[in-house]
Amino acid sequence: MGEAGWLRLRWRIEGSARLVIPHFAGIRRADGLWRTTCFELFARVPGDRAYVEFNLSPSENWATYRFAAYRAGMEEQPVTRAPVITPRRGRDVVILDAALRLEGLPRLPLEVGLAAVLEEEGGVLSYWALAHSGEKPDFHDPACFAARLGPADQP
Repeated sequence: MGEAGWLRLRWRIEGSARLVIPHFAGIRRADGLWRTTCFELFARVPGDRAYVEFNLSPSENWATYRFAAYRAGMEEQPVTRAPVITPRRGRDVVILDAALRLEGLPRLPLEVGLAAVLEEEGGVLSYWALAHSGEKPDFHDPACFAARLGPADQP
């Protein structure tokens, strides 16, 4: 996978001894991944209301959706190649590496939100993001698109 055209991401969770990690379930598209430990990317062109969402499970199941606006007009986002998901677990650390084809994302530059739903033993869920705008987690909220991705500005 040394070719150009990929976005590589890494989530690292420390203190994860009680974290529930879904078992390998095959490399395939699946819905409802956010109901247990799942890692997510949201991306949109600055100023645009439309965005895409990638759900990436340690089970290597994945999903990607396109939205016309905030939680509206959801449909499956086509991809030419499934994301490459590589989970690793140590005694007290979990790492999830993911590689996504850039063609499945809107054009650069992008505003992005990185998020994670973490399930601990006993069914305890927590929601992590670069930014939260309210009391309840909502990864779709425009305020969660807190990072920029793209080439450096040219002089």
